[in-house]
Amino acid sequence: MPQPPLPDWYGEDGAPVACTEKIKVMRENMGELFQAAQDAFEDALLMGCAEQQVRDYLAQLVRGVDNPYR
Repeated sequence: MPQPPLPDWYGEDGAPVACTEKIKVMRENMGELFQAAQDAFEDALLMGCAEQQVRDYLAQLVRGVDNPYR
């Protein structure tokens, strides 16, 4: 499955992130994240792990990401 299309990015104030360099970094970061998750998912399936359990854990990982800038 290819990476889902990227959204338009917005700041906390609702204003669009318009800086070309920032959008480029987001595109690269999300692409790397997707590929790492895809690789880990495929490895888990090849090792016999239950698909839904792996999906649930990947979602839990994302929910656990901390915002250090609050």
